[in-house]
Amino acid sequence: MKIFSFFFQLVHAFMALLFAAAAFVLLGIVVNLGREVFLEGLNETTAQKIIAAIGLLAISVVSLKISKTIIEEEVVRDANLSAPTRVRRYLSRFFVVVIVALTIESLVATFKAIHEDMTQLTYASFLIIAVGVLLSAWGMFIYLNRFAEELEPVAMAEAKQEDKKLKD
Repeated sequence: MKIFSFFFQLVHAFMALLFAAAAFVLLGIVVNLGREVFLEGLNETTAQKIIAAIGLLAISVVSLKISKTIIEEEVVRDANLSAPTRVRRYLSRFFVVVIVALTIESLVATFKAIHEDMTQLTYASFLIIAVGVLLSAWGMFIYLNRFAEELEPVAMAEAKQEDKKLKD
């Protein structure tokens, strides 16, 4: 059984590496866009490039955060996600990243729609509404999961101990 566990840790480490690589590729694209902006001068066209760069940068941050979460939860901790405490913590880390990225992306989509094509503003609005729904669902999940955590205080103490291991 330990061989399977080690194999899955390797697979998770490889996936984390791919997410990190994607983040660095996107970061390179953002740097290239920034260079183009400075060479072209500041105008409305370059403003659109800056807005696009912000969206790519947000996706890059999401990729890095997902990579870090996978490494910490699946490789370093080899976490057991059957415990409600662990599930809440794992999903909360993921939701924070996704919600922040989608919020930034919805702002980028709104600015882009306002400056390029007002018909796209409806889709940007739907994205903002979807972020609100996700945020509400996450809050409800945390609220409901709190009761399950109260039933297993030992698991909560173990999760806090694992956090101390990562900080050392």
